[in-house]
Amino acid sequence: MTGADRVRFLNGQTTNDVRKAGPDATQESCVLNSKGHLDAHIFLFATPNEIWIDADAELREQLQGRLERYIIADDVLVEDASKGFALFHVLGESKPSRVEAKFCVSSRRLGCDGWDLWVESVAAKEATDILTATYHPADENEWELLRIENGIPRWGRELTPDIIPPEANLAARAIDYEKGCYIGQEVISRMKMSGQVRQRLCGLVSETAMEPGMELRMEEKVVGRVTSAVFSPQTNSNIGLAIIKRRYNDIGTSLLASNEKVQTNVWVEAMPVKGGSVAPSSASPARTDGEGRGEAALLA
Repeated sequence: MTGADRVRFLNGQTTNDVRKAGPDATQESCVLNSKGHLDAHIFLFATPNEIWIDADAELREQLQGRLERYIIADDVLVEDASKGFALFHVLGESKPSRVEAKFCVSSRRLGCDGWDLWVESVAAKEATDILTATYHPADENEWELLRIENGIPRWGRELTPDIIPPEANLAARAIDYEKGCYIGQEVISRMKMSGQVRQRLCGLVSETAMEPGMELRMEEKVVGRVTSAVFSPQTNSNIGLAIIKRRYNDIGTSLLASNEKVQTNVWVEAMPVKGGSVAPSSASPARTDGEGRGEAALLA
């Protein structure tokens, strides 16, 4: 995003304060509709003349169209740069070296210290070779395991147009309640004042394997759904994430997960999701693609 009005314009479209964004770290944020529901979940950083934004590949055309819809007389240009870059994420406190990246910014995509490397597409193969000589390249299953263990919501799973950001535990990371007006802000402010949400992103541990889309029931009442599920070899547990209605999402609550084929007993788990037990216990303290995105998770 370029143009003299880019900061003011984007600040009126996102939940976080774009005026605080800089070149050294990503800012997590959300784009909402007028009812406070998600249009997009994004990461951004700002250089002296540009704002760089990334989102899930599914949102590639939708996000650009959503932003451009509100450009009236503003000096703002939104350009799709997806073909020009590959995006790598390196987990670890130390800044990666030896890789020729256009941008290297601190980012906590998985809830822990890491670095986003924006590498020009023509250099992506070389960058991959250099990084994999030092770091372990995580495949999709490893990325999903880390994401679910850390309670990180993903677009198309936990994050959908039906969700309001605080329901996905994004308030602390992606919302600035002091920044002023933006689209959907009234709903977010009312939710904060009431101190209540209609549903919440929760961790789960189950007796047997879960599947995304399973309904969660308390007796005969549907009270939520499984959004992500994985087996954790470290704890020998089936763990997952779910959106569960208020009054049924306390830690230790026992529910039945089912679909047309199978069913299994599950328990609401504190996050990060540890697993290791299929019986409810006392609550532990909660802690809180070349084209497209081109993400490759690399574990230090």
